[in-house]
Amino acid sequence: MHQHITENPLSSLLSTGPAAIAPVVNVDRMLNAVRTHLGMDVAFVSEFRAHQRVFTNVDAADRTPIRAGDTAPLSAGYCQRVVEGRLPELIQDAQALPAAAALPETSAIPIGAHVSVPIHLSDGSVYGTFCCFSFLPDMSLTERDLQIMKTFAELLAAQIDQDVMNHRRWNEQHTRIWDAIEHSQPSIVFQPVYDLTQQRITGAECLARFQCTPSRTPDAWFAEAAAVGMGSELEASAVQSALRCLQNLPESFYLAINASPDFILSDALAPVLEHIDLKRIVLEITEHARVKDYDALALALAPMRSAGLRVAIDDAGAGYSSMRHILNIEPELVKLDISLTRGIDADPKRRALASALIAFAREIGIAIVAEGVETEAELQTLLSLGVTSVQGYLLGRPMTLADLRRRVTAAERRRSTTKHKSVRMPLASRQQSH
Repeated sequence: MHQHITENPLSSLLSTGPAAIAPVVNVDRMLNAVRTHLGMDVAFVSEFRAHQRVFTNVDAADRTPIRAGDTAPLSAGYCQRVVEGRLPELIQDAQALPAAAALPETSAIPIGAHVSVPIHLSDGSVYGTFCCFSFLPDMSLTERDLQIMKTFAELLAAQIDQDVMNHRRWNEQHTRIWDAIEHSQPSIVFQPVYDLTQQRITGAECLARFQCTPSRTPDAWFAEAAAVGMGSELEASAVQSALRCLQNLPESFYLAINASPDFILSDALAPVLEHIDLKRIVLEITEHARVKDYDALALALAPMRSAGLRVAIDDAGAGYSSMRHILNIEPELVKLDISLTRGIDADPKRRALASALIAFAREIGIAIVAEGVETEAELQTLLSLGVTSVQGYLLGRPMTLADLRRRVTAAERRRSTTKHKSVRMPLASRQQSH
């Protein structure tokens, strides 16, 4: 009569986070409390679906003909008949009531006494029913017992309302992320990285941009994707969008792509990088990212690094994790955060911290890239500290692939036709581009 499905739908609704698991226990406790109070054998919550009802939660004293996750036709049994008024909500002796006695379940289960009330959601719809039954008749059941059932049904409705809302929100978020991926989002813009000693653009950082609704910052998109378990899928889509551009850039040119530790550890990154010249890729791990297991991260990165992949610690100096990341990950590059480079020419404390990081990196053979360079004074101060690889609005804002190619071509043309190299070349390049 009943078909068992392996997943409890109500539990599935509530499994989106640790804080959402507790309500499942509360529903089961409600069932047990009411069933015990009424002295019944089985209590359950059933959800009405298109043509079936699902027993989302079941509590039983001993043996039970149904389990959580079982389904039955909506037209069978007592539940829909109670909601439609064809059976009373309180039945002391099912065999004594012709409409109930005629149902196969009454004899097959058997059902002696039965109490059932609808669960109405806040929008007026009927979610399903809250039911108790015993295998033997119970003439002691009264209207007061029915009122207890109705009170608990209201409590269940309030909980289920929240569960349904959470489930709908999760579905909406999940669908939104999938739609973005299906439309090859995010798109990529590129911020050039200049090597001032070579007077050339040697690479670019790939930055995600979303041309889809809702309009919001990339970090909000990635946070939502992570919240619904699709963080790796969205990061993979971003990396794929970036890598498609690699073939349109000079072979000596590298792309810096951002990757979270969770993405790297998910085993989703390696397949995306297959058939890519990893010597042209810098993998940036933000200083803000929490690394749960450095050994596991190193193990995941090892095959790619042996093939030429370089690793950078991004946003160094922006928090407390920089040194821990550097010591445990042993990157090839460290990127000084904009919070450190902004106003460095006028702030002795910033200069001192940057100088210490630069000296430390030089001592252990790590290259330095300074981010967020916006003024000539900042650039000159960084140069005086020994930084020769820089990016920032002074040198070039994030741009399309076409603009990046024009910028690289123009820079290479100037480089090949001039004998005198000056560190002001990138600034002149920026001015010509506007």
